[in-house]
Amino acid sequence: MRAMLQDVRVFELGTYITAPYAALLLAELGADVVKIERPKGGDPFRSFSTGLYGSLFQAYNRHKRSLTLDYTQPDGLAVLKTLVSTADVFVINTRAGVAEKLGIGHEELRALNPKLIYCSITGFGKDGPYVDRPAFDNVGQALSGWSSRQRRDDDPRVTGPAVADPVTSYYAAMGVLGALHERNRTGVGSLVEVNMLEATIGFAIEPITAYFNRKEPLPVFERGAMSQAYNLTCGDGRRIGLHTSSVEKFWKALCRVVERPEWIEKYPTRMDRVKYYKDLADKLRDIFSTRDREFWMKRLVAEEVPFAPENEVQDVEDDPQVRHLDVFEELEHPKYGKVKVPHRPIRVDGDHDIESRPPPDLGEQTDEILRAAGLSDERIAELRGGGLI
Repeated sequence: MRAMLQDVRVFELGTYITAPYAALLLAELGADVVKIERPKGGDPFRSFSTGLYGSLFQAYNRHKRSLTLDYTQPDGLAVLKTLVSTADVFVINTRAGVAEKLGIGHEELRALNPKLIYCSITGFGKDGPYVDRPAFDNVGQALSGWSSRQRRDDDPRVTGPAVADPVTSYYAAMGVLGALHERNRTGVGSLVEVNMLEATIGFAIEPITAYFNRKEPLPVFERGAMSQAYNLTCGDGRRIGLHTSSVEKFWKALCRVVERPEWIEKYPTRMDRVKYYKDLADKLRDIFSTRDREFWMKRLVAEEVPFAPENEVQDVEDDPQVRHLDVFEELEHPKYGKVKVPHRPIRVDGDHDIESRPPPDLGEQTDEILRAAGLSDERIAELRGGGLI
């Protein structure tokens, strides 16, 4: 097993997605991640659906250990500071200024541990006109311009999984990795700051850069037109995604698949196909609706057109390539039973295995973590008796 961060200890004081997912990404590289949760209820994602082990909590908290600690009380704060003095990384997501009010801001913790890498995740940064506003995923999507690229009509419902939250987590984890590398050279920790607004703007770099160049926003479907990408419903109601890009041979192959050789002369260049994208989309929609998906898949494979069946979530694990890649594993929790999770998507020298842990029960490893930090059993009992753990 390749645990590249096996000597790195991370303390995560996070809720919902951004900090928990950033810490999970570090855990997948082998870091020892301790999730610090308040004793009553813990991370709100635990009980987002039912009980204290909901699917949303499971998604962002595998491979961690859970410590319950009421760090809002003086004794609990003292314990937290003891723990942080041994840490390599501290990850937290709050509104700006909250950590400082709790006595766990960057300056306080770095004074205890100059080698600490302190990763602060906020919605809008540390100051500015929006600094006191709460922020969740759809706020980041809306403000960054991202959601304007996904809208098709006036339906107010939001589709798809979170985007702004996990993108922020990716940037946070990347910042921590860079800071760890720098610390190897300098011996000194860093303050890594990531906010959802800037992270999602960074993720939307393609349409934003196009606007700066053209001085007008891209139409919603222009990216699909430029890429010659189509989502098509077949005669059996199942769907296929095509992406011929700018490669001429793929366009000609698609024309052969649908038996429209005249299209090669009618739309001779990619920009012709971009100009008439809606016309082509309508024609392809009508053609693909005449036969079932299996028929079209065989033809597309034979002609080597870039495509994929549009899997529903329940279909993904049975896809032949997914099975070949051994994407999923089952972890056994002593209380909650089996939990199916994906392996880390990064392979190192062909290996994507780590010392896997199922998502932890609330406070599951509290005693072992505190003992390792030097607290006696008597002190642990005292903290538990006071409701601090």
